[in-house]
Amino acid sequence: MRLLHSTDLALRMLMRLAVADAPGRGGPPATGSAPTTRQVAEDMAVPYTHAAKVAARLTHLGLVEARRGRGGGLVLTEAGRTASVGALVREFEGEGDVVECEGATPCPLNSGCRLRGALRRAQEAFYAALDPVTVEDIVASPTGPLLLGLASHRSGPKTS
Repeated sequence: MRLLHSTDLALRMLMRLAVADAPGRGGPPATGSAPTTRQVAEDMAVPYTHAAKVAARLTHLGLVEARRGRGGGLVLTEAGRTASVGALVREFEGEGDVVECEGATPCPLNSGCRLRGALRRAQEAFYAALDPVTVEDIVASPTGPLLLGLASHRSGPKTS
């Protein structure tokens, strides 16, 4: 199974934001230290427009708070920190089947095929394996320190 680019980016964005307040771990970062959507896009090496769409969707889901103005940025909410990875993947991937058996050219085996059911069970097993995993779980060491390294690399001295 292959995840959509937006699903992958949403997971990586949540992971990046989960370590943004790593020294405090439990509250919002100090004023001015929350990364902006543009900074997260740079950290993740993705186009800003893609990051902005994903950030908007994560904000709509209540997993991220987007603060505007001076000292603004993206902040992971408590719901985002404890969110189930399985539920998040379901939300971004949608409820569709792994294969399309109907549509413009329906499969001639549709009425007696066992593949569709087997693939649906496999897909559900995939999600079930991710359900108990939280965003907080996936940023535990050694991942968290690597993500912090991305942020320090971005904010490090720039050469002209």
